[in-house]
Amino acid sequence: MCEPKWVMAFGACTCSGGPYNNYATLQGIDRVIPVDVYVPGCPPRPEAVLDGLMKLQDKVQGERVPATGRHKDLVVLPA
Repeated sequence: MCEPKWVMAFGACTCSGGPYNNYATLQGIDRVIPVDVYVPGCPPRPEAVLDGLMKLQDKVQGERVPATGRHKDLVVLPA
């Protein structure tokens, strides 16, 4: 996926593995990819979803764009 990107973990199973703890279940998606916002619940309540979206919006608005106009994680190799 092209930059910029943000990740929202949505639901108890995604955030922490939920009530399942066996060989076939990962205990939280943050073991695979970095997560920006967690929205807990099973299923998440509408208020929690809106709160998570507002937190993500604050995070996006607070991010600075470098003078080159490129995102912070983009690596440019010399030509």
